[in-house]
Amino acid sequence: MSETHIALDRSASVAPVNRRLFGSFVEHLGRCVYNGLYEPGHPTANEDGFRLDVVELVKELGSTTIRYPGGNFVSGFRWEDSVGPRENRPVRRDLAWHSLETNQVGLDEFSRWLKLTDSELMLAVNLGTRGIDEALDLLEYANHPSGTALSDLRIANGTTEPHDIRMWCLGNEMDGPWQTGYMTADDYGKLAARTAAAMKMADKDLELVVCGSSGSGMPTFGEWERVVLEHSYEHVDFISAHAYYQERGGDLGSFLASSLDMQYFIDTVVTTADHVGHKLKSAKKINISFDEWNIWYLDEHKASDEVNDEWRYAPRQLEDVYSVADAVVLGNLLITLLKNGDRVTSASLAQLVNVIAPIMTEPGGPTWRQTTFFPFSVTSRLAAGEILRPRIQTGTYETAVHGDAGIVDAVATHDAEAGRAAVFLVNRSQTETETVRVDLRDLGVQTVEEALSLWDEDVYAKNTLQDQDRVGLRANATASVADGVLSVELPPVSWTAVSLG
Repeated sequence: MSETHIALDRSASVAPVNRRLFGSFVEHLGRCVYNGLYEPGHPTANEDGFRLDVVELVKELGSTTIRYPGGNFVSGFRWEDSVGPRENRPVRRDLAWHSLETNQVGLDEFSRWLKLTDSELMLAVNLGTRGIDEALDLLEYANHPSGTALSDLRIANGTTEPHDIRMWCLGNEMDGPWQTGYMTADDYGKLAARTAAAMKMADKDLELVVCGSSGSGMPTFGEWERVVLEHSYEHVDFISAHAYYQERGGDLGSFLASSLDMQYFIDTVVTTADHVGHKLKSAKKINISFDEWNIWYLDEHKASDEVNDEWRYAPRQLEDVYSVADAVVLGNLLITLLKNGDRVTSASLAQLVNVIAPIMTEPGGPTWRQTTFFPFSVTSRLAAGEILRPRIQTGTYETAVHGDAGIVDAVATHDAEAGRAAVFLVNRSQTETETVRVDLRDLGVQTVEEALSLWDEDVYAKNTLQDQDRVGLRANATASVADGVLSVELPPVSWTAVSLG
């Protein structure tokens, strides 16, 4: 059994914990909305048709800001179709996912769902097939109090108070050839800048997210950010980042170190954004909205016939069933987002229900937690106060994809006012338990209040409809504090959270 040593110091504060880091994403895709969040015939459905058993799990998950309604879907979306009397709403083809959209859930209904889950809305506008006019119309409908054509239409539709949406996405993945209406960086940057400037004429306090690269493997990665920001820098507040990971070719070691790629992505985008800021002699800083991130077995979905020549309502698409190893990697990605909380100030786990999601449902039946639910829900619940960047002394192992990776990765948070701290850790070793000693003396915490680990003898164990509780959190009885030092043993391929007071 090897040892890892971690030192925590209050002076190594990264930033306050931003609750927007625990956001999620709901797209009109597959069964995320229809037969996911929304199932009018379900025994738990409310008057709007939303499943209240799903609402309870979303609240337990601790998601905060919800990005909506896409995703690729938004680049062909006509927002007007999804408001007003439901019986008058048209059925449209969704070209992004080759399915039919009934528009039975729209902005007004979804905003009521958000109130049930205590979540904030991050709304995306269509800059693929539409533009400035439509974005301004949607802004007027959503946010203007009353006395204009579109605000009065919202009131007539039953929503008296404005939605007051603060955070808006200027399109989605506009660098991707799969995107309806995709563009060059120059064309998109100009359109995004004009749209952002117009939206801020209506409300100067809006927070706007411009599209960054849809992956660090894109051939234009880095250059896309530079060109887009040179056009839009003074009009926007965030640039987006999207990243998905999966195990390939049985290379579990590289998969467990996926967070190294996420760190590379963040470093590159921050450096590029700051370069543009210096070039423009701007006093402002652009932060990152990491508004799509998750484990996604995209290779397998591309090889399937999920997207075919049929036009179907709410087909089963992208319904990954996650393993213990997937959950450990997800927990590590969340550690990385926290470590960069000074510049990554918003993030959205993609997606929320059924589609590459922590929550699964069966039509007319139960809802259950995937393995990935647990590290997200516990981190959202325990992380508070200031994020502390730890000094970690740990062994390394070689990966085929990322080079050398540390056996243990970790981050901590410290709430001085409440006298509490939390440490989040992963053990990437596939064979060895790792003893970790964490120097807490500068934090003034002395007792372990809670220690939870996610691990299993079978790293590919999963929760399914047939066995919904196969994998869960386990109390870690090895955690203890003596003389200001936390000691805890981390099983192989595991994620752990320790709450201290």
